[in-house]
Amino acid sequence: MKVTFLGTGTSHGIPVLTCACPVCTSKNPKNKRTRCSIWIEDGSTSVLVDTAHEFRLQAVQAGIEDVDAVLYTHCHADHVFGFDDLRVYSHHRGKEIPVYGNQQTIDELYQVFGYAFRATQRGGGKPQVRPRVVNEPFTIGSLAILPIPVFHGILPIYAYRIGSFAYVTDTNRIPAESFKLLQGVDTLVLGVVRYEPHSTHMHVDMALELVAKLQPRRTFFTHISHLLEHEDTNARLPQGVELAYDGLQINV
Repeated sequence: MKVTFLGTGTSHGIPVLTCACPVCTSKNPKNKRTRCSIWIEDGSTSVLVDTAHEFRLQAVQAGIEDVDAVLYTHCHADHVFGFDDLRVYSHHRGKEIPVYGNQQTIDELYQVFGYAFRATQRGGGKPQVRPRVVNEPFTIGSLAILPIPVFHGILPIYAYRIGSFAYVTDTNRIPAESFKLLQGVDTLVLGVVRYEPHSTHMHVDMALELVAKLQPRRTFFTHISHLLEHEDTNARLPQGVELAYDGLQINV
């Protein structure tokens, strides 16, 4: 299974508008971060986790030719606002694309993208999707997927585990039962915004505490703000832990 980090930035993206800090003005391409999303490939199976603002540009860069399904973590703008570009893939497939999430996420998708779910005039085009509320393991093609409830502040959202790989972004609280579902993970992706504590996201020390408990072979931080410079932060992290960057591909 191959995982491509389509985007690794926070909701602002990097560079942040109007900001002239060292990260936002950096010439290192690994400090340029579009909004957070990944693409999972396993044989002929192609699955997205979230559709960020820049999804069209990310898909062009990565060469995504087909999408079998989308796993949504939650319905915040930076994770869903590329939704409309799914219309190209649904048209190409000639059928609806299933999109998965918890009840609140699916309910909010109906509200935010209401035009896609109601009868409208012909022409113009809109994404043809089939929302599915999930709260137990399910399968897409060759992938067995486990949704894991976590909290983004007080908002219930999903992390996802596929075999020995887990994608856990936008959280600062993992319930005990969900922690058990993450045990034995070999490759862990965590959303980590900065060094200082945050009210709804993990910060570096919190993430490292979780890594110490789960002991995955390797960990990648994503959903990274402009407060973490790529090379400097990596130099401070322990072995087996590093920042992801846009375009990074890993085999799991």
